[in-house]
Amino acid sequence: MSGGAEFSTIGIVGAGSFGTALAVAAARAGRRVLLWARDERTVAAIAERREAPRLPGVTLPETITATSSLAALDRTQALILALPTQHLRGVAQAVAEAHPAGLPAISAAKGIEQATGRFTTEIIGEVWPAAIPAILSGPSFAADIGRGLPTAVTLACADETLARHLAGALSSPAFRIYHSGDPRGVEIGGAAKNVLAIAAGIAIGLGLGESARAALVARGFAELRRFGEAYGGQAETLMGLSGLGDLVLTCGSAQSRNFAYGLALGQGKSLEEAAGGKLAEGAFTAAILTQMARAREVETPIAAAVAAIIAGKVGVREAVAGLLARPIRAEN
Repeated sequence: MSGGAEFSTIGIVGAGSFGTALAVAAARAGRRVLLWARDERTVAAIAERREAPRLPGVTLPETITATSSLAALDRTQALILALPTQHLRGVAQAVAEAHPAGLPAISAAKGIEQATGRFTTEIIGEVWPAAIPAILSGPSFAADIGRGLPTAVTLACADETLARHLAGALSSPAFRIYHSGDPRGVEIGGAAKNVLAIAAGIAIGLGLGESARAALVARGFAELRRFGEAYGGQAETLMGLSGLGDLVLTCGSAQSRNFAYGLALGQGKSLEEAAGGKLAEGAFTAAILTQMARAREVETPIAAAVAAIIAGKVGVREAVAGLLARPIRAEN
């Protein structure tokens, strides 16, 4: 396989900002793209104006066709599921019913399912046994991808040869995809960094300064690494784009919904006000990640503090005071 002709048509399930940006990236890589949207207004906007409502200012190439029919995706050779983690199971089940034969199914979600503690490739595997689950993650904002700014991410699959072919089919000069055979490490990095970005946002919102943010990023990465290794992620993956790389990006910019959510909390806004009607995946991941960490006796004090804040068990300042009062110990 060359990573070209065998993946000539790619399906993107989800026409939010990130799904649309990935559709643009795939089109720039020479693929034809079917972009599935639940909302007929989105389909109409793309057909009439070549612009998606969730990614304004980006003209969509003519090789992208929008559809609201899951059955239409039968023309694709691989799918990218660009959906919020908590909605992934239901939509993947519907896709599986429309396409029982299966094909490579790449998750672009960054989270852990609240109700089950399942990672996204596990969800795909459970509801669509014929599919080949994979994961795409890394330091990337939809706006940057859409504008064609240089971006590098990781695509991982248990079959690393397939991961290499998929990466080759979807890569372009501005959108570079590295391949990996460690999907668990990639999806853990994507899930954990969102929780830690909320903590970084809180620190800045409280006016604690850049030194505090740097300390949170460093100590947060230690938590991410411990959790990742406990659940089977490889150390080199956690140190790479989808782990450390994504953590640095998400903790350093208000473009990140998770950082912006934490920033608003630190500035004194309520949980509802901080959300502002936008999805912050880390808010849904914090509690289950902390629960899973306890189950493997992994220490994650920063993530636990975020979970407690979101659950309304502790105030922002009280949570930060608790972290600062932790015993001084050897760094590891």
